[in-house]
Amino acid sequence: MDVVAAAGASRKVGHMSERRSVEQLFGVDRLLDDDERAIAATVADFGAKRLRPHIAQWFEDGALPVRELAVELGELGLFGMHLDGYGCAGTSATAYGMACLEAEAVDSGLRSFVSVQGSLSMFALHRWGSEEQKQQWLPAMAKGQALGCFGLTEPDYGSNPAGMRTHARRDGGDWILNGAKMWITNAPVADVAIVWAQTGEHGVGRGVRGFVVPTDTPGFSAPEITHKMSLRASVTGEIVLDDVRLPASAQLPRAEGLRGPLSCLNEARFGIVFGAVGAARDCLETAIDYAGTREVFDKPLSGYQLTQAKIADMAVELGNAYLLAIQLGRIKDAGGIAPEQISLGKLNNVREAIAIARQCRTILGANGITLEYPVIRHANNLESVLTYEGTSEMHQLMIAKALTGQDAFR
Repeated sequence: MDVVAAAGASRKVGHMSERRSVEQLFGVDRLLDDDERAIAATVADFGAKRLRPHIAQWFEDGALPVRELAVELGELGLFGMHLDGYGCAGTSATAYGMACLEAEAVDSGLRSFVSVQGSLSMFALHRWGSEEQKQQWLPAMAKGQALGCFGLTEPDYGSNPAGMRTHARRDGGDWILNGAKMWITNAPVADVAIVWAQTGEHGVGRGVRGFVVPTDTPGFSAPEITHKMSLRASVTGEIVLDDVRLPASAQLPRAEGLRGPLSCLNEARFGIVFGAVGAARDCLETAIDYAGTREVFDKPLSGYQLTQAKIADMAVELGNAYLLAIQLGRIKDAGGIAPEQISLGKLNNVREAIAIARQCRTILGANGITLEYPVIRHANNLESVLTYEGTSEMHQLMIAKALTGQDAFR
């Protein structure tokens, strides 16, 4: 653009000042250490070069090159990165959170892939498994050479896992599992499933045990769930267990009762606290860029007060979500985070992220419903994030129970 044209453009847009990001506005970088910034930058760079050019097509096709990506993500060290030993990176919880943020800035399905592998399947083995189970599975899973899934939710039991119908019974020295699980990420492509079942040993809920189930075990099947309108760049399936016979060594020896699976869910929820921020940030950055170039009545859309009010309000909520996520990361790194604190982050950050996605869609107008822009894809994905790993209502009850001392779940 020549000088005359540049001057004309300057007059057209009115008073311009240097743009700042939400991170700059809230001073987010100052709250992160060098390793955390480096990990976030590495994942963002991988996302920009390897994932973003394809993600809209993967979403439209309802397919993801899982095996190929698993090895690449394993090489980056993302799987189980916050765990120690067995080929895991042993990073801080906050660093893991920032990796989730950058992964979900590309797509929630990609962050789910990382979460299910590391925070559900690998964490279950790492926290509750035997040394033999850990040695058998964790190094290969950390490299992305073996994939895991986590079977807790059932067709009729989501928020109330204590009511699960999947059961395990003794037959000599073996266990025999029967039942079904639903909405299980990675199930159709997994090499190993962590399956939770009632044993009846101590009554409903208290007798829940975890089992390490190789997916080539006779009687195990995992049909894929299709026709999804959300998380399309993610592989979702059922788990069907038809007289699946397992040796006694398949049981997770240290997990008894719902404490086992719920501890894993808290790990996954922690990643969502950060991940939702990434999805919201991508929507807001897209909307700001679009509003700056879209002219309405001979003036950029971003120059109108109503648009600026929307952008300012969304920036405040996004920045607050950032700060909450980092604060919870610091608490977790200090070793004292409580389940209700994770609920606080998951409830707030996902709720605000989906509100930001919807508002950004209005700024993009009709263009906001196409896959040319990421906003409608994020909005659709966040509809799932809003309800999985605990619905908003369940997290509200967790928070209120901590504040009132009253249990209102029943």
